[in-house]
Amino acid sequence: MSRQECGNRVHRRVVFDPRRGTGRLARERRTELSVRSERAVLVGVVLPDSGVYGNDPLNELRSLAQTAGAVVVDQIIQRRDRIDPAFYVGRGKVEEIRQRAEARDADVIIFDNDLSPAQIRELEEATDRKIIDRSELILDIFATRARTHEARLQVELAQLEYTAPRLRGMWTHLERIAGAGGATGAGTVGGIGTRGPGERQIEIDRRLVNRRVTALKRELARIDRRKVRTVRSRDDQFTVSLVGYTNAGKSTLMNAMTGAGVLVEDKLFATLDTRTCRWNLGDGQTALLSDTVGFVRDLPHHLVASFRATLEEAIHADLLLHVIDAASPVAEKQVDAVIAVLTDLGCAEHRILPLLNKIDVAEDAAVIQMLERRMPTAIRISAKTGRGLDLLVERVKEVMRGSIHRARVLVPLADGKAMAFLRHHAEILDSRYMDHTVELDVRLGARDLSILREKHSSAQVTLA
Repeated sequence: MSRQECGNRVHRRVVFDPRRGTGRLARERRTELSVRSERAVLVGVVLPDSGVYGNDPLNELRSLAQTAGAVVVDQIIQRRDRIDPAFYVGRGKVEEIRQRAEARDADVIIFDNDLSPAQIRELEEATDRKIIDRSELILDIFATRARTHEARLQVELAQLEYTAPRLRGMWTHLERIAGAGGATGAGTVGGIGTRGPGERQIEIDRRLVNRRVTALKRELARIDRRKVRTVRSRDDQFTVSLVGYTNAGKSTLMNAMTGAGVLVEDKLFATLDTRTCRWNLGDGQTALLSDTVGFVRDLPHHLVASFRATLEEAIHADLLLHVIDAASPVAEKQVDAVIAVLTDLGCAEHRILPLLNKIDVAEDAAVIQMLERRMPTAIRISAKTGRGLDLLVERVKEVMRGSIHRARVLVPLADGKAMAFLRHHAEILDSRYMDHTVELDVRLGARDLSILREKHSSAQVTLA
C-alpha cells in the first residue's frame, strides 16, 4: 500500500483473510464503509444515563442513515442497565438482530452507540453483516458533504484518527510480510537483508496512517493560522455567527437576512463550509454574518477538533445567534448538545442570543414555553416566513451599540479612514469644518468607541 493510498483510502479499503470462514461476508462488505443505497437495520441501546431523546430514541439515527443514503428496513431497541463487553447488546438480542437482518435482506446494521473495535468484530462474526456505529456514520456523511479543499482535509483527518486505533480490531491482514528466513517461502520472498521476524502489515499501515495524519495536521494548522488572520482582520466589523443543531434552519435564516443563496436542504449537515456575508441592518449599519456547520449530540470529538478552523468564525464572533428548532419535540436536548460543543470550543461564555425558529409550524406550546423559561431573552422567529426578523435586527443593533456614548471627535481631514469609520459606525449629530480638521458631535457604542481610539489615534475624542 503506497503512502497516497493510505492517506486517501485506509479508512475505506480493508484487506481480509479469506481463510477465515465465519463472518466472511461481513468482512467482504466492509471494504466500503459507505451506506449509500444499502438496506439498513438500526439498533439502539438505551442505558439509564443515556438521556433518551423523546419517545422515539432512533429518530435522529434514522435521519442520519437516510441522509447517508441508506434505506432503513427495521429498527431494534434494547434497554439495559449496562452494556455487554463483547456485543454491547445482550447476547440473546444479537441472535434477534441476526434473524431480523436476514429476514429483511439487510446489508448493514447501524448502531446508535459508539462501539469498540472488538465489539464490531464480534457483532460482524455473529450477524454476518457489516456493522457501523454512530461516529462512523457521521464521518461518512461528512465525507459525502465536503466540497472545499479545507473541508475534505478536515474530514479525512477525522476519519483517519477514528480508524487508526481500530486497525487491529477491524482488520485481519496480520500476516508477516517476511518470514523466518532460510528455506521458507516467506524468507525466499523477502530476500537477503529482509529475512527474520519481519514486520506485521498492520504495523506498516499504522506508520503510514500516522505519517498522513501528521501531514494533514500540518496543512490544517497552516489553514487555521490563515483563517485566524482573516477573522481578526475584521476587528473593525461587528461579527455575528449562526450556531445550532443541524437542520435547525441556520442556512434559511442566512438567506433571509443577507440573500446569500446558501444551500438549503431538509437534510442533516447540508452545510459544512462556513460562509460569511455582509448583513445590512438599516440606518447605515452593517454586520458580518457567518453560517457554520450544524451540531448533533455525541458529535465525534475528532470532528470537533478537525473543524476548529471552520468554526473559527464562531470562536471569535462578537455575537452568536443560537438557532433552535422550536418545532422539534426534543428541542431542549438539542440545546444541551449545542451548548456542550460550544463549551468544547471555548465560546460558551460568548454573548448568545437564542432564536426559536420554525415558530410557524411548532405545535407543542409546552416546548416553546419551557424554552422561553430557560432562555428569557429568546426571540420567536420563522426564517421561512419572515416572522420576528424585524425584532431580531433591532436586538442585534442594540447589542452592537452596547452602552451608547455621546462624544465630540476632532478628525484631520486627511484621515479618510477615520472619517469613513465614523460615517459607518456612528450617528453623526453635527459637523463643523475647519481649515485642516472637522469637528463632529456623534453618538456611538462602547465597542466602536474603543476601536476608534485604538485604530484611529489621529482622532481626538472627548466624551460629552
